[in-house]
Amino acid sequence: MMNWNAIGFSVLAACAGACIALQAGANGTFRRNLGTPWFASFFSICGTIVFALTLMLIFRPTAPAMESVRSTQWWNWIGGPLGTLIVLAGAALIPQLGAGAFIALVVAGQLFASLVLDHFGLLGLPVIEITAGRVVGALLVIVGVVCIKFL
Repeated sequence: MMNWNAIGFSVLAACAGACIALQAGANGTFRRNLGTPWFASFFSICGTIVFALTLMLIFRPTAPAMESVRSTQWWNWIGGPLGTLIVLAGAALIPQLGAGAFIALVVAGQLFASLVLDHFGLLGLPVIEITAGRVVGALLVIVGVVCIKFL
């Protein structure tokens, strides 16, 4: 029997991946137009803030309790700064690497970091041990990176 939820979630994840590629390409072009990755990243993040605020005003979600905010682990707060580094990397590196190689390398980095996070259950994630199949899959991504960059 087909699991429609899994298919729907997979399609959404693939769409998120497309958004990452589009974002990186836009930021690389923004950098070229502005002459600096710093301002390209800054203005991109400003757009993120404006969009997030707009969504908050439209959907008006219930605010979390302050105790919930205060009791979160320190690593819950690193998503924003890490997102900024990703935006800066796209703006700085797309012109040197090209969009395909940049995204392939980003995916490779995401995959290897994800394998470690899963294997050790870091950042509160459930433990999913590294298997030979998962390692082969990660190595195939590296082969893909080489093909995209050099072939």
